[in-house]
Amino acid sequence: MNLTTKLKLDVLSSHHNLAELFTDKELASMGEQIHKDFEADLLSRTDWEKRNEEAMKLALQVKEAKTFPWPGASNVKFPLITIAALQYHARAYPVLVGTDTPVKCKVIGEDPDGMKVARARRVEAHMSYQVMEEDEGWESEFDKVLITQPILGCAFKKTYYDSIKGHNISEYILPKDLVVNYWTKNLDTASRVSHVLYMSSNDIYERVTQGTWLEIAESRPAATTTSSLKSVQDKSQGLSQPDNLDASTPYEIIEHHCFYDFDGDGYAEPYIIYMRRDTKKIARIVARFFPEGVKKTSKGKVLTIQAEQYFTKFPFIPSPDGGFYDLGFGVLLGPLNESINTLINQLIDAGTMANTAGGFLSRGIKMRGGNYSFAPLEWKHVESTGDDLRKGIMPLPVREPSQVLFTLLNLLINYGERIGISVDILAGQTPGQNTPAETSRNATEQGMKIFSGIFKRTYRSLRDEFRKQYRLNQLYLTENTTFSDDPKAGKVLVSDYLDGAGSIRPSADPHIVSDSQRIMQAEMIRVASKQGPGYDVGVVERDYLRALKVPNLEQIYPDPKGPNAIQPGQDPKIQIETMKLEAKKLELQIKMKIGMMELMGEVDLNRAKIHKLEADAILAMAQAEGVGKGHELAIIDAQIKALKGHQDGVIKQLTLFQKMQESMQGPSDATQVGKDTEVQM
Repeated sequence: MNLTTKLKLDVLSSHHNLAELFTDKELASMGEQIHKDFEADLLSRTDWEKRNEEAMKLALQVKEAKTFPWPGASNVKFPLITIAALQYHARAYPVLVGTDTPVKCKVIGEDPDGMKVARARRVEAHMSYQVMEEDEGWESEFDKVLITQPILGCAFKKTYYDSIKGHNISEYILPKDLVVNYWTKNLDTASRVSHVLYMSSNDIYERVTQGTWLEIAESRPAATTTSSLKSVQDKSQGLSQPDNLDASTPYEIIEHHCFYDFDGDGYAEPYIIYMRRDTKKIARIVARFFPEGVKKTSKGKVLTIQAEQYFTKFPFIPSPDGGFYDLGFGVLLGPLNESINTLINQLIDAGTMANTAGGFLSRGIKMRGGNYSFAPLEWKHVESTGDDLRKGIMPLPVREPSQVLFTLLNLLINYGERIGISVDILAGQTPGQNTPAETSRNATEQGMKIFSGIFKRTYRSLRDEFRKQYRLNQLYLTENTTFSDDPKAGKVLVSDYLDGAGSIRPSADPHIVSDSQRIMQAEMIRVASKQGPGYDVGVVERDYLRALKVPNLEQIYPDPKGPNAIQPGQDPKIQIETMKLEAKKLELQIKMKIGMMELMGEVDLNRAKIHKLEADAILAMAQAEGVGKGHELAIIDAQIKALKGHQDGVIKQLTLFQKMQESMQGPSDATQVGKDTEVQM
C-alpha cells in the first residue's frame, strides 16, 4: 500500500488521531487492506473454530432434537468436559488469587542498603490494591478466564489505562473476539492482532463528540458473517441474531494492532487502527509507542521502536502442531465425550425398547376395540381362547441392554476422568476405608502434577499481565499516591516506577500449592522452630496463621518481640541460664581485651570507662524496673546490651592504638600478638 502523505515521527507519536491527517482515498485504501488481512486471519483458524464448536456444545450441554433411531430418542449429554473444567477452575482460582496481595516483586541485583526491598514492598502493596480494589472487575474477569481456558484451550486479557475512570483496567476477552493468524508464534511478535469490539451508537457518539474519532455511524450496522463459535454460544443460551434494523444492534468495530511506515523511512511503526467492519471506514489511528521507546543510531536513523503490548494470553496445553490457539479439554475430551454420549443413549434406547416393545398379532386373534395398552393390575376381555392367544401373539424379539456396552462405557468414562483429572481422590471422594494415609497422599500428589504444569503456564501469563500493569503505572502515575489509612504501609512514590523494572520485577505468587500443602509446610516449620534456635518466632507464627487464613492477623498477632523473646514451648528457665552464660562470656572477652591493651602500652580508656558507666546505669535501671513475671529475663537482656556497648568501646580503642603504632614504627610484635590473640578469641 502506497501513501502519499508522509509524517514526522514526533507527530506520529503524539497526535490524538492520525486519521485526520490522511486523505479519504488513503483511509479507504487502508480500510480495504485491514479488512483483507482480518478475513485472512479468520480463514486461517477455521479448523480451530470447527473443533471448538463441538466442544462448546458439549460443555454448554446444548440440547438438540434427535430423529434416530426414532423421533424423540434419548439425547443425554454426559458432562465429562464440564466436570473437568470445573475441577480445574475450583483448584486454580483459590490458588492463584488466594491472598489480598496477588502481586509479588523480585529484587534484581545487590541491595546492600535495603532500598530495593523497600521499593519492592511498596510496589507490591500498591499494585495489589490496584487489581483487588481499584479495578473492581479484575477478580471477576480473571474468574472468567479460568473457566474458558480449560474448555477452549486459551483465554485473553486486555490491560490498558482508562482515561475516563482514571485507573488501569484489565478485562477478559473471549478467544473468538481476538483474531490472530493461526500460525502466529506469540502476541509479542505478531504482525497484526485484531480485537473485535461491539459498540452502541452512544459509544461511537461519545468518541466523535470528544474529537478522538471520525464520524463512521452514518448508517445502521449491516449483516456480518457470524463465527460458528458465536452461533453455538447464542444457541446454547436460547438467543437469536437481532434484526439489522433494530436500533439496539451494536456496531462491529475492529481494533487493529498493526505496523505501518507512515514516515517513509523504511521502518514500520506500531499503531492501533479502529475500523467499522461492514463499511471499512476508519475512525481513528493512534500510535502504539512513546517517544522514549524510540532508539536511534548515532546518525539519527531509527534503530528500533518499543511497541506497547495490551493483550495477555492464558494458555492451557500448547498445540502440538505449533498453532497459536492452544488445546483445551473441549478438543482433548470431545471425541471421548461423544462416544460416551452414544453409548449412554444406546443403553437408554435399548432399555426403552425392552420395557415398551410390542409384537405381532395373527389374524385369528379377535380383540374388541383394536390395539390394547395395559395399566398395572388391569385385565382385558377377548373373544379368543388362551390357546389361540398363545399361538397368535408373538412379542417383538428385543434384547436387554448389553452388558458389553455398559463395560465399555465405564472404561471410556474412567479414561476420560484421567485426562480431565477428575478421579475420585482429586474430586474429594474417599478412595477406600483400608487405603493407607500415605498412599492417598502420594496418589493425590501425583495427580496434582498435571495441574502443576498448567498452573505454571497460567502463572507466567499472570506475571506478564502484572508487568503490563507496572508499565502503565510507569507511564500514567504522576504523583505520590496514598492508598491506605496507614500512610507508611499504603503509600507509593512516583520514583518507585520511574526506575523501570531493571532492579525489581513484578510477578505473581510463585508458591502454587493447595491449602493442605500450605498448612503442612507452615506446621513443619513451626515444629522445627521449637526444637532449635535461629528461627524468627514472630515470622514463623504469622506464616502459620496466614496459612490457616486467619482474619485480622495484625490484631491477633502483632509484630514479634524480637530474637530474645521466649519461644513457644521452650522452658523460660533454660533460656535465662543460656543468656547468663552469654553475658559471662562477653564479660570475659572484655577483660581479656583490656588486659591486652595494658600489655601493649598506655591507652586512653576514658571512652571505655564511659561505656562501662553507661552499662552499669542501664543495668541498675533494669533491676529497678524489672518487676513481675519475666523480670529476671529483662534484667539479663539489658545487661547483655550494656556489655556489648562496653565491648564496642574497648574494641574501638584497641583498633585506634594499633593504627597509631603502625603509623609511627610499622607493625610491632605486640600488635601482631594482639591480632593473633583476638583471632583465637
